[in-house]
Amino acid sequence: MQSGRGKSKHWVLVFEPAAARTIDPLMGYTSSTDMNSQVKLKFDSLEEAENYAQRKNIDYVVQQPHDSTPKKVAYSDNFKSDRRAPWTH
Repeated sequence: MQSGRGKSKHWVLVFEPAAARTIDPLMGYTSSTDMNSQVKLKFDSLEEAENYAQRKNIDYVVQQPHDSTPKKVAYSDNFKSDRRAPWTH
């Protein structure tokens, strides 16, 4: 699986759940009466997101993005003799 960076250049405002989710006794679905849990707002910059939260009197916490650590893997590593799991086909 390859995880790309597409559509990851936005700042997202997500509301914290105000109430715990409940389980429907008949079907087993989880549901919530909190409508804000369905709202996800995207902004082009951190400043826009902060300004919006301040205008609407929303308490917020900024989570800075972290840099991923790329792993160097070669196709030939699949056939090494010292693999952790043996190669089977």
